[in-house]
Amino acid sequence: MTERILVGRPVVAGSAEGTALVSKEPLSFWGGCCPRTGEIIDRRHERSGANVTGRVFVFPQGKGSSTSSATLMESIKTGVAPAAIINLKVDPILALGSIVSDELYHKAVPIVILAEKDFYSIKEDDHLTVEPDGTVKVNTKS
Repeated sequence: MTERILVGRPVVAGSAEGTALVSKEPLSFWGGCCPRTGEIIDRRHERSGANVTGRVFVFPQGKGSSTSSATLMESIKTGVAPAAIINLKVDPILALGSIVSDELYHKAVPIVILAEKDFYSIKEDDHLTVEPDGTVKVNTKS
């Protein structure tokens, strides 16, 4: 296994680890991710049918509805949220969902922003460890 260290910017600080679920497409959590199962239910999305539960979900950014905050909060509450989210751009809607969930349920999903080069270096099923300072350790099977 090889390990790389990526330096990102924490939007919602926290620690998490899991295998990477990678998408090149934005996703709206509202109507795109089931808050009861963690399944990506947007049938037009490239990762339709995949499950975010306990994974580090790597996708460029959220899209669409402000209701995505509530959907992310519900998935955190029900225990089917991603372990962490890594994006290319700050998504204030997803950040709000994680922050409010931390206030209400004392559980948050860390969200980190990476530079484009680092973001696209993450591959499906890499093992990722997210640190509160935005550092992402990437372990890739050789």
